[in-house]
Amino acid sequence: MGTVLRKDDGFGVAVVRHLMETWRPRPANVTLVDCGAAGISLVQELLDGYDALIVVDAVRRHGRPGTIYVLEPRVQALMERDDSLRQASLTDAHLMEPGQVFAVAHGLGVLPPYVRVVGCEPAEVDEAEIGLSASLQHALRPAAHRVRALAEELVAPPRSGSSSE
Repeated sequence: MGTVLRKDDGFGVAVVRHLMETWRPRPANVTLVDCGAAGISLVQELLDGYDALIVVDAVRRHGRPGTIYVLEPRVQALMERDDSLRQASLTDAHLMEPGQVFAVAHGLGVLPPYVRVVGCEPAEVDEAEIGLSASLQHALRPAAHRVRALAEELVAPPRSGSSSE
């Protein structure tokens, strides 16, 4: 998620594009989607039915720029939010933040049971400029590696010899 028009806000898009170019062979049951800033397109994609969702985005957590986080979001159903938050979420369904996307998808019954956010602390998101800052450019490959490791762990067949008797 994110927009390449606002510097580091395009981090998620850059990671997904990198994975599209380099992840070979990619498991057949892994889908990479560049939804940009259009959160509603991610909700529409989820209508197809998925077992898991890994979102990549620039995430402010007051760390050092380039710090990578793997987060398990607490999804709050859109209908449980107060009226002002619900109204803000629906005002522009195209420019939703990940939390809003999760709430709408949950409300529609299409949010997968496994949701993770691979986020990166941005340095610059306020200027209208294309291209990642140096910190996030250096974090691109490690973040792509984290996404790939999470996805491959999800699709890996169960190891033989492990039983729960």
